[in-house]
Amino acid sequence: MLRTLLIFLRFLASSPQRFFSKTWESVKNFAHPRVVTMLFFGFSAGLPILLIFSSLSLWLREAGGQRSAVTFFSWAALGYSFKFIWAPLVDQMPIPVMSRGLGRRRAWILLAQIGIVASIFAMSMIDPAKGQNYMLFMALAAVGLGFSSATQDIAIDAYRIESAGESLQALMASMYIAGYRIGMLAAGAGALFLAQIKGSSPGAYDYTAWRTAYQIMAGLMAIGMITVFVIEEPEVTARETNHVRTTDHARFFVLFLVFAAAFVGWFYFSSGIASTLKAQLIFVVKNASAAGFIIETARLAGGLCAGLLAARVMVALKVANMQMIRSAYVEPVSDFFSRYGLSLAWLLLALIGLYRISDIVLGVISNVFYQDMGFSKIHIASIVKTFGLFMTIAGGFLGGTLSIQFGVMRILFAGALLSAVTNLLFVLMAWTGPVLPMLYLVISADNLAGGLAGAAFVAFLSSLTNVRFTAIQYAVFSSLMTLVPKLFSGYSGAMVDQLGYPVFFTITAVMGIPVLVLILICGVRLQIKDRR
Repeated sequence: MLRTLLIFLRFLASSPQRFFSKTWESVKNFAHPRVVTMLFFGFSAGLPILLIFSSLSLWLREAGGQRSAVTFFSWAALGYSFKFIWAPLVDQMPIPVMSRGLGRRRAWILLAQIGIVASIFAMSMIDPAKGQNYMLFMALAAVGLGFSSATQDIAIDAYRIESAGESLQALMASMYIAGYRIGMLAAGAGALFLAQIKGSSPGAYDYTAWRTAYQIMAGLMAIGMITVFVIEEPEVTARETNHVRTTDHARFFVLFLVFAAAFVGWFYFSSGIASTLKAQLIFVVKNASAAGFIIETARLAGGLCAGLLAARVMVALKVANMQMIRSAYVEPVSDFFSRYGLSLAWLLLALIGLYRISDIVLGVISNVFYQDMGFSKIHIASIVKTFGLFMTIAGGFLGGTLSIQFGVMRILFAGALLSAVTNLLFVLMAWTGPVLPMLYLVISADNLAGGLAGAAFVAFLSSLTNVRFTAIQYAVFSSLMTLVPKLFSGYSGAMVDQLGYPVFFTITAVMGIPVLVLILICGVRLQIKDRR
């Protein structure tokens, strides 16, 4: 970070005119059609996620439903965590009729958006207050929304990488983050506001208010759907698949369906024994969270094994084309390791898996922290959510611009350092208490750092993908980047209970040190590789 700062100051002092000229050129590139496109696609991608989680949770709570009674709700998040499993379908399989008219990327984006609209509309037509069967239908619709939304993410990421060169990737990432945050604000604050003004509240539940709110959210997806028809298909496509027969695509799709059915079937039929084992394990380990983590991890592993076994049977029966399986799953992985070498590839994967650990582990407990400090819901909504949104967007634009000026790796390092250091401001706020100027300072610094780091990180991930395997490789990267942090974040509450907020926030800052070391090592290794 110090070296980057010195380079920045030396460059600014030696040639201020050149610096501001280059900065202005970067700013003008934000108006590039491909960059602007990502604002609308980002909105389309950010809209569904809160309709599955926070907004839906409030709806169910007002309806008097017990969300924990329906285990299917937890499956809605699986789409985001395991989207790499069906990313090869998006990468390889054309959609009849639609792909001929729109091209492969736009066709998949539009199909996913149709699925999102259908799922949101289906949720709007279900009143969870009517009983468990309706809760089950709501859960299935939420799973459909998660699956469709994750599919849209796969297709949009592939479109973004293929539609422009590396020079625009940082700016496109910044614009995508801005749109994504605006979409989340619309689905979070917007849906709650609509439900409130239509007359639904915790003490006076009104189904029609929530139905109207969700149907308006479904209508907002028109922004992304119109964008599909306005833009052009990327000139660079992932792989030529004209030589693959339609029957082979169909068999590959059937293979995926069998895998998914085996995976879901395992979860459904193992729920009873899992509850029994969890109760027994709690008695042994004396920790409900640890017992739940062990059991659910075992169920996940069992589901994957069941899916792989079913897929293996399909291959043995010659229902699936083994060559397509190799090209879909084996070749993208082997390509990554062959391009970067075994040791550097593992270092890069470690960096991807750990880069966001500081902010994700802290972020899980942040809202609880603000409440514990004594800040009101109005303060949290206006400062943390709304003001913080604009700071994140500003940080994203700053990260994109600086990445072009000084290179992605330097800004990646700066973002990681700032993300860790700003966590220490939470320690200071834990000592000062509910002081509004301190809250503004913490939110400004934390969200600016997060936006800057996020833009640089997306540009970095994009640079690692091979255009021949865009969808599957980026899907693996984006799934990996939240896997380890989410595992650790599950223990945030327990760590706060045992250690207190100041020590916890200090630990989250220290978690960023290995990330800084990995960036330095990977940066040097990548430079050596580029010189060869």
